[in-house]
Amino acid sequence: MGSDVRWKLCWENELQLADHVELSDFFLKTYGRHGAFLAKPFEGGRTWAGARPEFRAIGYDAHGIAAHIGILRRFIKVGEVDLLVAEIGLYGVRPDLEGLGISFSLSVVYPLLQRMGVPFVFGTVRQAMRNHVERFCRGGLASIVSGVEVRSTLANIHPDLPPTRVEDVIVFVAPIGRSMDEWPSGTLIDRNGPEL
Repeated sequence: MGSDVRWKLCWENELQLADHVELSDFFLKTYGRHGAFLAKPFEGGRTWAGARPEFRAIGYDAHGIAAHIGILRRFIKVGEVDLLVAEIGLYGVRPDLEGLGISFSLSVVYPLLQRMGVPFVFGTVRQAMRNHVERFCRGGLASIVSGVEVRSTLANIHPDLPPTRVEDVIVFVAPIGRSMDEWPSGTLIDRNGPEL
């Protein structure tokens, strides 16, 4: 992302109502162009779709919000191992800036992730984003973990659906406090909550 982007790094409770309104509009536009169902959670000023982030990195330029990344510390279970991670999600880039910087976004929050004391960053994206994540991982900041499904709870209870779902998504991991060879093996990751 270009040098014209300035980053606001903030804890969730530091956001004001105006911030949520602006972010909601950003998510409606960013996610909505990939399908109305992806934008639906952001209607009415809501700025999270599943789990609510504890920290946000919001990139601004002369046209408003340029990019966003949400972060949530949580324990996940990889195979039989409980593991503290910083889950990243709610990633979005304004369409006119796509292709210019998920790796830069992660580098902006890297010092915070180190202070959080997490050994790994963990994230998932839908299969349609594979090429994007592969480009990001080529830079060496993260690795795609193949052959793994992710079980999550639904953000809301629906009487006609089970309370959890298992998805075949792209899983990427970035080592922060450990090396990548210390990531546990397993074919199922239990998120133990809704996705970020």
